[in-house]
Amino acid sequence: MGGDQPKHGVLVAVDGSETAQAAVEWAAHEALLRNTPLTLAYVIEPVVVSWPVRSFQGEFNAWQESNAREALEKAEQTARSVAGADWSALRTAILRGYVVQELVTASRAAALLVVGSRGLGAVGRAVLGSVSSGALRHAHCPVAVVRPDTVADLDRSAPVLLGIDGSPASEGATRLAFEEAALRKVDLVALHAWSDVAVLPAVADDWDALQAEGRAVLDTQLAPHRERHPEVTVHTRIVCDRPSRWLIDESRNAQLVVVGSRGRGGFAGLLLGSVASAVAQSADAPVIVVRERAAKS
Repeated sequence: MGGDQPKHGVLVAVDGSETAQAAVEWAAHEALLRNTPLTLAYVIEPVVVSWPVRSFQGEFNAWQESNAREALEKAEQTARSVAGADWSALRTAILRGYVVQELVTASRAAALLVVGSRGLGAVGRAVLGSVSSGALRHAHCPVAVVRPDTVADLDRSAPVLLGIDGSPASEGATRLAFEEAALRKVDLVALHAWSDVAVLPAVADDWDALQAEGRAVLDTQLAPHRERHPEVTVHTRIVCDRPSRWLIDESRNAQLVVVGSRGRGGFAGLLLGSVASAVAQSADAPVIVVRERAAKS
């Protein structure tokens, strides 16, 4: 799966968990919307132990293979319940290696990678599982994070919510959000926060002027996408600070949230910003995070 191949198809990570099943269900809907293939991928990881297990290796390998096929069969049933029993664009793949590394490699040829927020190994209320967190940081395409509770009662007539801050990653997120709204035939809500952190009272006193500046940022970044998608009705929201809090709150009325991976304040080496991380963790709708590099490739 070389980086020079055209990106197409939706890739979803499967592990047999309830969270992964929710991701498969959402990914099947997404593949149908995009009229693109869906690949269900299960990764068999190498096992590292501190004593010789050669006598059990063959039996253990067979057990891993059986688990993989069982999880894929379960996932395929879920996908076909969405897309139809005769859906020909459904594929399955068993990969071997470390989960994040294999998914990141496979993401080079995918248009979208879908992962559950956490899988079978989660303990308590983990912030984000190691797989979803690793995918968000390193994937070569946009990554959707799905929790079971965000799919169960999803209102597919609700708008797409976009977090926008004027950064390069935000440009990629803006483009994708318009495409998603157009595919779904729903409105787009674009939310811009003047500051990523709480502001001083003196700043809040000048909110009218700051709001005008924010409106200018929004108008500039939205203009070419409005021209490209005149069928999408756009609603704009300007807030003063803490975009993650506002996006999480607004996500209750959205069917999808789209954000860039890092914004105006991120260091060059910071691969996942605090806003993207917080929204992927807590939003009440599936979240697509667009990294700047993924947006350009």
